[in-house]
Amino acid sequence: MSLKVISEHACFDGVQGFYEHLSESTGTTMRFGVYRPPQAKGGAKLPLLTYLAGLTCTEETFFIKGGAQRLAAEYGLILVSPDTSPRGAGIAGEDDDWDFGTGAGFYLDATATPWSKNYRMYSYVTEELPKIIADNFNADLSRQGIFGHSMGGHGALTIALKNPSRYRSVSAFAPIAAPIQSPWGQKAFAGYLGGDLKQARLYDATALLEDGARFPGTILVDQGEADQFLKQQLKPELLEAACKKAGQPLNLRRHPGYDHSYYFVSTFMADHVKHHAEALCK
Repeated sequence: MSLKVISEHACFDGVQGFYEHLSESTGTTMRFGVYRPPQAKGGAKLPLLTYLAGLTCTEETFFIKGGAQRLAAEYGLILVSPDTSPRGAGIAGEDDDWDFGTGAGFYLDATATPWSKNYRMYSYVTEELPKIIADNFNADLSRQGIFGHSMGGHGALTIALKNPSRYRSVSAFAPIAAPIQSPWGQKAFAGYLGGDLKQARLYDATALLEDGARFPGTILVDQGEADQFLKQQLKPELLEAACKKAGQPLNLRRHPGYDHSYYFVSTFMADHVKHHAEALCK
């Protein structure tokens, strides 16, 4: 598998790069960003921290707005952030809505036609992309963490809960915590999964906890109380209740005055990267 270099930039004595390749998972050209910290220059294998962005975002959003490279350079972490969906799959209607189709892959493997051929972001994020990063950027796949924002927070939580032996750490900014009970999630599950509720529960962090999934560590979640999507779409109180009932350690921090934007995300980015570094850099 060959990578095409889109661009590379010096950044905090490391390298911020953007790349594309033909994906086996999606059958399309996929793009992703990687930050290699200065510690990578010595050839040592470094921990891998994956960030999943939210609706309408791209592989660039996190690296431009999140402010995580300085922190990754300090701790010696490789950062990777994929695009949020396949692009150019040629499916009728994939570009019609901002919250479904292009830019809104929801980090699941679609089962309904015509989405099932290309919209396989779960397999891409958990299987294909980590191998690419290990082969090309010397990442240590025995030390992986995952986090994200909004739709990406949903993705990070569900992926970690479904793969507790693969990821050592997980966190989320304003995640869609119970997508079966939110309009965004209901729209995604109706389209990608054909409304199959049993399948939908496999991509809902609250439902996964209710159904017995556990993560062997503390889940960190930050939520702004002035978030315009808080009550209708995000519903962190449902995740909180499920964690309490399941005995799953959760550090849910609520912040007055903060909204859903990257001003909120960047404010608490240092806490999240530290949370992951403590688990990954031992």
